[in-house]
Amino acid sequence: MLTTSLLFTLGACTAEERGVPVPPAAPAPAASAAEKVPDLVPTTVRVLGGTGAGPFDSERKVQAPPGWTVTVWARIDKARLLAWTPDGQLLVSRPKFGDVIALTPGAGDTVPAQRTLLSGLNQPHGLDFDGDTLYVAESDQVNAYTYKSGEVSGRKVVIDGLPDAKSPELRGAYSHALKSVAIGEDGSIYVSVGSTGNVSAEDREASPERASILRAPSGGGEATTFARGVRNGTGLAIDPDGAVWTAVNHRDNIEFPYAKDYDGDGDSDAGKVMQKYVNDHPMEQLARLTQGRDLGWPYCNSEADVEPGDPGSPLNYTGRPFVRDIQMNADGAKLDCGKLAPIEQGMGAHSAPLGLSFVTDPGLPGAYGPGALVGIHGSWNRNPPRPPEVSFFAWRNGALGAQQTLLGGFQNEDGSRWGRPVMAVQGPDGALYVSDDHANAVYRVTPA
Repeated sequence: MLTTSLLFTLGACTAEERGVPVPPAAPAPAASAAEKVPDLVPTTVRVLGGTGAGPFDSERKVQAPPGWTVTVWARIDKARLLAWTPDGQLLVSRPKFGDVIALTPGAGDTVPAQRTLLSGLNQPHGLDFDGDTLYVAESDQVNAYTYKSGEVSGRKVVIDGLPDAKSPELRGAYSHALKSVAIGEDGSIYVSVGSTGNVSAEDREASPERASILRAPSGGGEATTFARGVRNGTGLAIDPDGAVWTAVNHRDNIEFPYAKDYDGDGDSDAGKVMQKYVNDHPMEQLARLTQGRDLGWPYCNSEADVEPGDPGSPLNYTGRPFVRDIQMNADGAKLDCGKLAPIEQGMGAHSAPLGLSFVTDPGLPGAYGPGALVGIHGSWNRNPPRPPEVSFFAWRNGALGAQQTLLGGFQNEDGSRWGRPVMAVQGPDGALYVSDDHANAVYRVTPA
């Protein structure tokens, strides 16, 4: 068995000796100031009149904090991202249908009124407000509308020419066409542009750059690269201090990068695709972005192993370093992974984080407080499947703490699912509202 001290670069060794250097040990994360949150308990999902069609035609339970109430508030086919209007309506994007639905809360414990606010769009996904201006990210552009008294007017294209399946150079081959949008404190417009595929390195040289977060000035204009190496930053939001964060869907079918025996047969497994390793690698990233930051894809991957390459290694997702991708960057010539800043937080591999939002001070009640909410859609190619959930990351002293499950229980013991959360946002009433594009629902989650 080869040891860490015997690692060589690809250009200097045989196939049997192939492997990349183990990254330096990351410093231990600072202790969180957050209180211990309560254990989750089985909670029956309440069904309002008119919301009881499948999968709610039989009793469903979620895991939730003690005393919290989870209600099927609305039934919306293929509900995706969410945003609250200035006058207290909840907007829901539906890229599958090309529209944005407005939900108007009713009095008491009743279902909201539904109407179509926008239609005829190209896969509308991301939604955000800056005052009375609504921004909507379509697959190929970002639009701004004036919002007043529940209606929109004066559409203006503020970013155009974004890549999607209709782009001539892509010839219909584009796996991550949906865009998200967030508006900075200075009015800058940030939009996520996903990669063409799993490890399509040519995206880094495209114009506009794919696998990136682009930024345009307030009011619109030419979009330039703000952050790169972001494989699919579907989660995009501004934190309480004004910084941009993204939650990233990372690559699949990663090759084992180290010259070590991982499967126990006595030989180096460098370059092999092994399900056991793929199950937990690479971690999904939750990163604070600054101008020019590189999140590494497809040349560098965040390393969650405390003991890199050891099959029994504990996993840690806070402040993690990068390791070379042996398939794309074995000799380090494409990108120096050691020079990339560690990733602030992360989630288990293949979690598929989607919507990202921040709950500002005072935040959620009890031990939770302010923090970030991430809709975890669950894996498609992990064995066993990574379950869907709503995750919470406590916000303390300008940083995010480790991932905590806020709502779970959407996956059965056999790996099948009855629900898959997409996004969670806090409403003006203090409740959380969660979209689910599998159960075709929006839940209202009321803290105790």
